[in-house]
Amino acid sequence: MINYIIQVVLFQVLFVAVYDFFLSKETFFTKNRWYLLGTALLSFVLPLFKISTVQKAVPQEYYILLPEVVLSPQKVIEKAAWYQSITYLDVLFWVGCALFLVVFLVKLERIIRLVLRYGTTRKDNYKLIFLPKETKAFSFFNYIFLGKDIPSSKQEKIIQHELVHSEEKHTIDLLFFELLKIVMWFNPMVYVYQHRISLVHEYISDAVASKSDKKENYINHLLADIFQVEHISFINQFYKHSLIKKRIIMMTKKKSKKVKQLKYLLLIPLLGSMILYTACSSEEVKMNKVEKQPITIYKSEEGKIVKKPSTGYQSKYLDLFLGKELPNTKEYSIDDLTEEERGEYLALLNGFSKEGMPQLNIRVFEAENDRKMVAFDFMEKNKNQGKTNSQDSEDVSFSTMEKVPTFPGCAEGDKACFARSLQQFVADNFDTSLSKTLGVSAGKKRIYVQFKIDKQGKVVDVKARAPHVTLKQHVEALVQKLPQMQPGEHKGKKVRVSYTLPITFTVE
Repeated sequence: MINYIIQVVLFQVLFVAVYDFFLSKETFFTKNRWYLLGTALLSFVLPLFKISTVQKAVPQEYYILLPEVVLSPQKVIEKAAWYQSITYLDVLFWVGCALFLVVFLVKLERIIRLVLRYGTTRKDNYKLIFLPKETKAFSFFNYIFLGKDIPSSKQEKIIQHELVHSEEKHTIDLLFFELLKIVMWFNPMVYVYQHRISLVHEYISDAVASKSDKKENYINHLLADIFQVEHISFINQFYKHSLIKKRIIMMTKKKSKKVKQLKYLLLIPLLGSMILYTACSSEEVKMNKVEKQPITIYKSEEGKIVKKPSTGYQSKYLDLFLGKELPNTKEYSIDDLTEEERGEYLALLNGFSKEGMPQLNIRVFEAENDRKMVAFDFMEKNKNQGKTNSQDSEDVSFSTMEKVPTFPGCAEGDKACFARSLQQFVADNFDTSLSKTLGVSAGKKRIYVQFKIDKQGKVVDVKARAPHVTLKQHVEALVQKLPQMQPGEHKGKKVRVSYTLPITFTVE
């Protein structure tokens, strides 16, 4: 999302730069209006353009690593995915949106209050509201607000000017940017856009209103008095001190030659470069920065991690840690890995999940030089390890299945709902108080559970590794109580799917 916002702001900067340098001084006011509106919208659409890439094949027959379930001794459980993903930036964003929405509603209420308080005088194609003891003049849709203290000799010119705003629906443009300010209050370019289009609105109205009189007389009306200004960003005002000089300069400027409309063709190479940029800045390109390097072997000696370059291994994306104790560096989840690292990790996990291989969990930790290393966390050997099971060969890769298993209550084949429902089930049924009675040492603990969903949708072959045998038995019994599911299918046949579920809790 942050990358998307950065691209939106960048594109808006480029669009406004083209407008300021090449278009703002031309008298193609209506075209400039549509340029500003169109490019503001395009800046939100262009970052969505991506070039589809061929996905790399994922090794067959591997255990699916499900999202981690996090528990605490007080059973303060992160029960929903949205809660797990909340950050201070999320809170700041929504607080800002709420604040700017309130500001918008307050401004709107001020307009409505003026209409209700002073009433309207109906005219042919607009409604006039006179403001007692005021010298303000502005319009909102087809409502024209006029201060009674404005000299009568100037009122007609002002009404003609504001009528153009009303007929051209300029208020809609300003409201559009006002709504953008609510959802992108942190984006300075929205305010720049709103200022630019407000000025274009005045150019359009001045061009029409000044036709009924000499431009010199119209300009004198602008300069004759200093009127009050209503500080509301989505109304069209006759007098806005910061704009008067620019309006006069534009009214005295000669009409631009039609050939200068070719400047709008600058949009073609600009749009092309933007589309190319967004297409090439997808996540896949970022992942390609990871390169294979000769494996570094890390070992644990006397409580310290030492390393030595390997000579008998091929270059890999991941380094290797060998030691009785796991490293104390930062641990990564599978979602933190690049595409290359994830493929190498899953291939390794797949190799050790086959029959006859030792039961273990493979974990990923931080290494040196922005590299990551895999470490082996051995599980207890299964009593039936030496036996073969002909059904194991029937397991199908989760990524190639036509229809994945479905948790009760979820839409058919909904992977995200499956993960959320499984997390909720474990969170509701896991007894975190057990760790207090078992004498488990304090600190962060992990349990790994492997299980399969067979062709009937039942949970089978549950195996766990835990810091205490009672916790191991408890979590195995818990997973065996999972409800029957709708089995997965591949090529029209029901198949089995294997999963690995990590559970983390803290013992105080």
